[in-house]
Amino acid sequence: MSSRRVYMDYNATTPLHPSVQEAMVRDLEIFANASSMHEDGRKARGRVEEARKAVAELIGCGDNPEQIVFTSGGSESNNTVFATMFHLGRKGPRRGIITSAIEHPCVLNAAKWLESEGFPVTFLKVDEYGKLDMSQLKASLGPDTLLVSIMAANNEIGTIQDMAEIGALAKASGAYFHSDATQAVGKIPVCADDWKADYLTMSCHKLYGPKGVGALYLRKGAPLEPLIRGGHQEHGHRAGTYNNIGILGFGQAARLAKEELPEYARRVFALRNKLRDGLVAAIPKVRVNGHPVNVLPNTLNLSFPGAEGEAILLYLDLAGIEVSTGSACASGSLEPSHVLLATGVGPELAHGSIRFSLGRATSEEDVDYIIEQLPPIIKRLRAMSTVEA
Repeated sequence: MSSRRVYMDYNATTPLHPSVQEAMVRDLEIFANASSMHEDGRKARGRVEEARKAVAELIGCGDNPEQIVFTSGGSESNNTVFATMFHLGRKGPRRGIITSAIEHPCVLNAAKWLESEGFPVTFLKVDEYGKLDMSQLKASLGPDTLLVSIMAANNEIGTIQDMAEIGALAKASGAYFHSDATQAVGKIPVCADDWKADYLTMSCHKLYGPKGVGALYLRKGAPLEPLIRGGHQEHGHRAGTYNNIGILGFGQAARLAKEELPEYARRVFALRNKLRDGLVAAIPKVRVNGHPVNVLPNTLNLSFPGAEGEAILLYLDLAGIEVSTGSACASGSLEPSHVLLATGVGPELAHGSIRFSLGRATSEEDVDYIIEQLPPIIKRLRAMSTVEA
């Protein structure tokens, strides 16, 4: 086991930004219930509202911070939207749900739940790069379409969708538009208004903030059925005592993400491309998954024919390099990546895929170390494999 550790799994989660950690430690004394009317309660509520505005500014709606609903994370936010559609669909004429075949499992499983409840669900196809089939989307939209839910950027291959165009099509049909923007926020510019989104999902731990706190953007006038019922918090949209410290950490993470985004994207994208080019040059028969241009600046997914992904991951871990074979939520599953299968990659090649997701602490030395360590690992695994590379 190497004493050197190179973390390349930032899409799974990120470490606390030092400034976020400092702010959270400094604010530990803000313990009062933010719903209380006494002085300490008002102080806590004021800080929560400051954080709400910072999150709103990150997605271009800083003038309307009340459109941000704090939740426990991305999965809760996504499920809240689909639960809302369940209630709307039972009462109204629209019941059709449109999503894509490469969504995060929490969206796919929520859509499948609605399908089991009698809602017509269309899972849109994608091309070899993970781009949505826009002709299928246009053909699927109709007077019965209730919701279009498309992730802004894929967590496994990094492909970025044409969100403004998708949002415009959804709104023109009279449907609600939702985007799981968990992987996009803080990595690329995101503007809920430009996308014509009714709902947009965020998760703090993808932004160098704490786990257990997220947000749902809710356009003014868009319906929302509470997933968690109880008190009056969040204007009745989400009950439960405010997670003061988590929310304050989210606010600080959002401020930093907005400030650092241009430099982050430039620097990390250069490192990502150096890693791609170095591995493709050093290892024969490597397939690069995802879109060549419309891709997250930090995400690189590669397939290695003749080598099994779990074995690659373990050998890399012994060398001190931490990566993923897909999304963290699918860890432990023996099934090949549904994202790669949807792009036309066969099961064997999908099983031989690795996701490198870079972050703010990734260095040139980290990239050089991977380019040095991975080629002999792939050569060794291919020599042991019965599958032709």
